[in-house]
Amino acid sequence: MAASTENATLSPLLDTVDVLNDTNSTQKQPFVASTEGMLLSYSFLVFAALLCVYLGSYRSIIRKNKQKSSGEKPDVLTAKDAAMFPFIASGFLFGIYLVILLVSKEYITFVLNIYFFLIGIVALFRAIQPALSKLRLPALNKLRERQFHVKLSENQASNNNDIMHVDFKFDLVDVVTLFGCILVGVWYLLKRHWIANNIFGIAFSINAIEILHFNKVFNGCVLLGGLFIYDIFWVFGTNVMITVAKSFDAPIKLIFPQDLIENGIFTANKFAMLGLGDIVVPGAFIALMLRYDVTRKPSSTRYFSASFVAYIIALFITILVLQIFKHGQPALLYIVPLCLGFPLLTALVCKDWTTMFAYEDHPSTSEVADKKKE
Repeated sequence: MAASTENATLSPLLDTVDVLNDTNSTQKQPFVASTEGMLLSYSFLVFAALLCVYLGSYRSIIRKNKQKSSGEKPDVLTAKDAAMFPFIASGFLFGIYLVILLVSKEYITFVLNIYFFLIGIVALFRAIQPALSKLRLPALNKLRERQFHVKLSENQASNNNDIMHVDFKFDLVDVVTLFGCILVGVWYLLKRHWIANNIFGIAFSINAIEILHFNKVFNGCVLLGGLFIYDIFWVFGTNVMITVAKSFDAPIKLIFPQDLIENGIFTANKFAMLGLGDIVVPGAFIALMLRYDVTRKPSSTRYFSASFVAYIIALFITILVLQIFKHGQPALLYIVPLCLGFPLLTALVCKDWTTMFAYEDHPSTSEVADKKKE
């Protein structure tokens, strides 16, 4: 969730390189990416964003079903939360900007490295463990034979009732998976390589889309509308967002080198980037469309497909405008109108408008809230 409130821009990092001219004097010139380098970098960013949205959307259905079957109380975003989110995000973003200006970069980097090392390991484990649990390979099946069960509890002496109970069940596959995630974390901590950054960034995005539930279409419209204004203001109105994006060496964005062909995988350092906010926020709305599709009779993926196609078109428009104006673009400027417009227009044409806005992921949550207000 924290990652989803960070920078939300799509922008190349236009660093400078030293060039030796005919008079043997050294001068700096802006880096100009080759056509192949740009195509490769933007293709990766678009593919990675679509992968996160697709996987996160389907995992959100699994999470919803598990919550219903277990009776777990869901965490949903209310209309009030959605309306307040852009203001909270603005305060957080400006706070980070002030920290960059006032605090030494070494201290910021140290704190961020430790923070993202820890939560990155957890996010990566949560992202890949469900997929591994479904694989039925001989080697993995053998590891699953070793089962572990750790129980932690605290009893009240007076009545011997548990006041705290934690129950861990895991096998050797989980242990090996966690060890692999720790290795990626150590790699990121020591080298901060762009591949390690992207592994964590993709894991954050998938988890956030899975967990962030709007509950109602109206709530999603409110949040996307607010962040639409938020993104435009902080990118075009100030230099705050782009400054934060370029200053933080943290997996709050997906990056891919535009000079990979020229400089190789380990020395390339001229990056194009896509903020995780541009993946998670529209991804959560697209996931809501998929959950709504599942409840419709007959079931189809009409609204998920419409919003997913809209997201693809919006990403390409963002890249196109970026190349025309050579300035970091607020991607939500293009994503929000399309991702809202396509499914809403589809509902209007299919005469499904009322049903769509009446849909709730967790009806009981709203009913309880209404009763409390009364």
